[in-house]
Amino acid sequence: MKLIVGLGNPGKEYAMNRHNVGFMAVDRLHDRWNGAPWRTKFQSEVAEATIDGTRVLLMKPTTFMNLSGHAVAEAARFYKVDLSDIIIVHDEIDLPPGKFKMKTGGGTGGHNGLKSLSSLLKDGYRRLRIGVGHPGRKELVPGYVLKDFPKADQDWLEPMLTAFAEEAPLLATGDDAKFASKVHLRLGEGARSTGAARRAARSAARAEAEKAAAGKAETAGEETPAAAPSPKPAPERGTDTTASGPFAALANLLRK
Repeated sequence: MKLIVGLGNPGKEYAMNRHNVGFMAVDRLHDRWNGAPWRTKFQSEVAEATIDGTRVLLMKPTTFMNLSGHAVAEAARFYKVDLSDIIIVHDEIDLPPGKFKMKTGGGTGGHNGLKSLSSLLKDGYRRLRIGVGHPGRKELVPGYVLKDFPKADQDWLEPMLTAFAEEAPLLATGDDAKFASKVHLRLGEGARSTGAARRAARSAARAEAEKAAAGKAETAGEETPAAAPSPKPAPERGTDTTASGPFAALANLLRK
């Protein structure tokens, strides 16, 4: 039995927090590998799944983050698993958003869930660290990780969770290096595909705009036929057309 544990806080109000990305990853694994119905055990929500032939217990501790170690230690004792068979999935403020790293053992980096684990388990469990970024100042960290992911982060979060789920067989069998390589490959291909689609859309939009502009220019350049000159109006009947001015007297003499 392998334990794949997502760290987070229980309750709908925390569901989309950065601190709950571990729960999100485990939920995605559960969906992808048709896990059994969730049940309550080991102070957690647990569900068994078979990932490409490997038996796995998916866990979401309900102890709240700071006491996660109690739930994991209880399950580890029950199944008598080695530390190398425990994978902890958690948020990591020391990695930029959209980055992840696999790590075995090491310091907790101030993460309260990891502090709880390390106080009850020996060093050596495996960790899938998912970058959520840092707010810039230490005192801002609690509020930052307990806020929901902004909408823009879904552009990297969704593909990453999907890639984790698809490459989970490598995680379950302990090949962390190959797992990381395959996930990076998937994410790179996805980014290239998305980038190509965006470039194609921009090109199409530019072509459409240029076509519309050309149509307007052509319409504006068409010559409008000149109107025929209006005939000079004939003098109205009864109008005196006799010359006037200094030549009027001469004209009158010539008529006589």
